[in-house]
Amino acid sequence: MLSNFAVARTGSISPLQSAQSGSFWKVFTLTLVSIFAISAGNLLDPVLRYDDFPALLAQPEGFWAKTLSEGRWLNYFWHMRGIVTPAWLNFAIYQAIWALFAAAFAMVVIPGHGRIWFACVLALTILVAPPALLMAPWFNTLFPGTALLATYAVLATRLSQFALRALLPVFTLLTFMAYTTFPVVLLLICLVRTEHRSLKDLAGLVLLFGVSFCMAVLAVYVLNWQMHGVFGVVLDASRQPTPAVDVPGLIKNFELLTASMEFFLHKMSFNSQTLTACHLGMLTVATLVLIRRAPLEALYLHFGLWIGMALIAVQVLKLGVTIPTRALHFAWIAYAVLIVRAAEELARNLGFSGRLACGAVLLIIISYLLVISNQFTLFRKWQTETRALAQDLTVVSGPIYVVGDVRNHPSAVRAGIQQPSALAGRLRQLTGHNVIICETSPDACSSLLAEWLPPVATATAQMQVQQLNGASVIVVPPRQ
Repeated sequence: MLSNFAVARTGSISPLQSAQSGSFWKVFTLTLVSIFAISAGNLLDPVLRYDDFPALLAQPEGFWAKTLSEGRWLNYFWHMRGIVTPAWLNFAIYQAIWALFAAAFAMVVIPGHGRIWFACVLALTILVAPPALLMAPWFNTLFPGTALLATYAVLATRLSQFALRALLPVFTLLTFMAYTTFPVVLLLICLVRTEHRSLKDLAGLVLLFGVSFCMAVLAVYVLNWQMHGVFGVVLDASRQPTPAVDVPGLIKNFELLTASMEFFLHKMSFNSQTLTACHLGMLTVATLVLIRRAPLEALYLHFGLWIGMALIAVQVLKLGVTIPTRALHFAWIAYAVLIVRAAEELARNLGFSGRLACGAVLLIIISYLLVISNQFTLFRKWQTETRALAQDLTVVSGPIYVVGDVRNHPSAVRAGIQQPSALAGRLRQLTGHNVIICETSPDACSSLLAEWLPPVATATAQMQVQQLNGASVIVVPPRQ
């Protein structure tokens, strides 16, 4: 029985295993260089979302509420580490981990030294996933969950199928407490790692995942019951949930599901309807190709995809909330596998269809590398402007106030700043000072001059620091 868990090797490494390992490192080198190249504009001073600062600064009290509203206990424990490292280092490591995941996943799908070209293509297709771009500004919070995904993918290149599946319940529990949809990626890894596919095997794997997922949900509910006195999760009011308690409620929430799917398609195509149509067309053609040439593989991949989509649908219909696009990263991964595997199958004949399929996939990779590289530069103005503010605040000792509409400031709009507290977190990161945001705490700003509330538009629209009775006031002018 123990032999089932072992890596298929004896006392020494075989030439085949050595070649496989060499191929993996080549693919990983490619993804690592690529991820650093496209995120170069954000490497030295990476942008953080407003609720990622507690993770950067190792402040568990700033994340406590999300254990109740989202059940993300692993992330909370990560906040308790007590060690603060620079944001640039955290971001670089996070991006390297994502590159490692993409390379390992690709090698699981397309093993063998003779297929390394297609493994590289698949790794790059996964690497440029738009959900990964959207997740990147939460790199401090998502670090442990992403590391677990990469670890499981690497294990899939080394362990037997039986051993990998034996670890699925443990990894499902841990990744669910990091991000709700991460376990679906684990399922995809198991599906593509399967050596001998059959309907019986598929049913057994889906059952194993279902039980593992239910146990993870139960574990979170029990933790919340013990720590919060609530058996379940209580969604944050900011998400404006409309829980369904009857059939009409489910029907009403169907509009939210439709909106979430439409938004997902737009984000996957960077708001291009033409590109959306191309993706849907490629998904359809790839599915048909695999149904003809590798029907069980197509079935396995679509099971993974639609199980994930079903979990999303249940959450939207039951809880009455929209789902952010970044939560559907598994859908892009499944899509990437489908189109690259279809291209590989078509390329076996060395005909026009194979060249066309490979060309289409390469076009997606190249264009997305360029677009994502540009997306990472959109944060520069915000980062530069806030660094200038921090420089002006290095020697102040009194209270610091922020007046104006932070989210509608030009550099904030360009960077996609979601909450005014993002400026407070950013300045605390740079200076260590606490900042009072007058937009969210008006009572604390009652002593400020009336003409500053709100600030008037200026031609330069630059944030400025002014002094008032020993206090520092950051004036955030709106767009003119």
